[in-house]
Amino acid sequence: MTRLTSRNRTRLALPPRVRFWLGLILALVLGYLIALAQGFIARPPLVVGQDAVPPAGQAVGVTSTLENEGGAFIDIKPGGEAKTLLVYYPGGLVRPQAYEWLGRALAADGVQTVIPVFHLDLAVTGINRADALIKKFGLGKSVIIAGHSLGGAMAAQYARGHTDQLNGMILMGAYPAGNVSLRDTTLPVLSLLAQQDKVANPADVRGGLNRLPASAQLTVIPGAVHSFFGRYGPQKGDGLPTVTHAAAEDEILKVVRAFLNGILTP
Repeated sequence: MTRLTSRNRTRLALPPRVRFWLGLILALVLGYLIALAQGFIARPPLVVGQDAVPPAGQAVGVTSTLENEGGAFIDIKPGGEAKTLLVYYPGGLVRPQAYEWLGRALAADGVQTVIPVFHLDLAVTGINRADALIKKFGLGKSVIIAGHSLGGAMAAQYARGHTDQLNGMILMGAYPAGNVSLRDTTLPVLSLLAQQDKVANPADVRGGLNRLPASAQLTVIPGAVHSFFGRYGPQKGDGLPTVTHAAAEDEILKVVRAFLNGILTP
């Protein structure tokens, strides 16, 4: 006589049709999880220069190359002598070339921009990447650290322990983590907030000013959304813009240039 186990009882309790649908649902869930994991592990290709022309057009002599120093990075050099080094940390899961437009635009002002490539495109995996880049390119230059979203939070964390190496910091849709404070420093800081941002909570960005130097400057980019700081397409959960992407970039550049001119002019 066959003993009826709990496993056999379960099988007897589930009709073939139910077992089929449960198996199908399980397969779909498994497939979704695999696709999600592949999206993290297999990142889109890094193509330098393909979508990098700034709003005012290409400056003469500007070059963008993919280099390696403590890891891969995009190196954007002006045609003449660079007087300023900008180290830019990309937003979470955003490819570094999304911010190449900014580096190419600032190259006209004598700024060399370096954009690190992080593992899985997450700056949290290499907060101190700026060390090697500043050591290689920063000698004799004013050094600015900047970042967007998660990259901005990690830039602030880096700045906390390296204020002696920096001349300023720019945060775009970002703020220092709750356990990171630069309040007791005199580091010049520009914090940019997109008016229609629904990814970086405006209240959190404004609240982050309490962990920045008292002189920190908050500027709202009218009509812009979180994704307008880079060129990576629409972002889930973001707001609806009331200006064009190009108009937002023009405003971002104007504010960034004014900030750099204000802190770097002798």
